[in-house]
Amino acid sequence: MTPKDFDASLAETSPPAGLKGPLEALWHAAKGDWRRAHTIVQQDEGDPTHAWVHAHLHREEGDLSNAAYWYRRAGRPVAEGDIAGERRAIAEVLLNTAG
Repeated sequence: MTPKDFDASLAETSPPAGLKGPLEALWHAAKGDWRRAHTIVQQDEGDPTHAWVHAHLHREEGDLSNAAYWYRRAGRPVAEGDIAGERRAIAEVLLNTAG
């Protein structure tokens, strides 16, 4: 799947078949289902990729101290700026490393 395919899939009512883990969480977050996205990333909190998306979700929620904790766990700098832009950037990185 390309980043363009991922973006196009957001017009659908369910995530693309085979989309799992952090990418599925990002898909649900982009669709406005924060709780479902959060549940997904909590399934493997020891994984840096899950932690990165977990950080993003808490930043979106406005819980910046919790977000900072998860960015540290992910080994990533604390993000600033546009939430949707960060979500797209994370998805692009994950899609480019998935295949």
